[in-house]
Amino acid sequence: MTRMLPQSLIRLPLAHRGLHDVRAGRIENAMASFQAAVSAGYGIELDIQLSADGQAMAFHDYKLDRVTGETGLVREKTAAALTAIRLTGSDGTIPTLREVLALVDGKVPLLVEIKDQDGAFGTDVGPLEQAVARDLRDYSGECAVMSFNPHSVAEMQRLLPDIPRGLTTDAFAPGCGPASQDVLVGLRAIADFDRVGASFISHDCNDLDRGRVGALKARGAGILCWTIRSSEQEAKARLIAENITFEGYLPRLTA
Repeated sequence: MTRMLPQSLIRLPLAHRGLHDVRAGRIENAMASFQAAVSAGYGIELDIQLSADGQAMAFHDYKLDRVTGETGLVREKTAAALTAIRLTGSDGTIPTLREVLALVDGKVPLLVEIKDQDGAFGTDVGPLEQAVARDLRDYSGECAVMSFNPHSVAEMQRLLPDIPRGLTTDAFAPGCGPASQDVLVGLRAIADFDRVGASFISHDCNDLDRGRVGALKARGAGILCWTIRSSEQEAKARLIAENITFEGYLPRLTA
């Protein structure tokens, strides 16, 4: 069964990895950034990776080094170890998804991106999706899940069929990571939209004029986009997209 996006995820601009601002000591996917988004009334987009002991962690990269002083892979460390790692330039540490859910508590909607785990958009799915489903199962706030990997979205359809699902999409240029050319062709065509029970896409804002995006919009699919960084870019994107994921400026909130 296909579940449509709640209106809040169309109406409220989505703060990319929370309302982060390095100058203010708020790092992406940090509790301070999520709290700032809640306080400002924006929805939240966040990324989820898996810990070594099977916990869903709010973190974007596979590796720790870009936004922490640590090295190595997220999935090689336990949740306890990860929650002790300080995010560079802040007082915050890496949060679990469960901690984020407790903080947000339905005050604003959440768009949860489940990160592809093998870089090839393949069938290496299951543990992360199970961790996300375990945390979201009893969450009463409005939310949706998405992934670049259609296999991940299909697994969420099996685990949590009542939560809206979408595909994170872009032009998938040749040479995009280790994915095969055949896989990239299918991703570029958004070929799995119906198979995984998706009701929306979140598409690269620089590729919104793609024919497939327009075709999905014409048949009633939700069209979100990422990542908008100015009011001018937002105005252009909204000619096609219903909502935006943003960073680096404050979009207008509508009633």
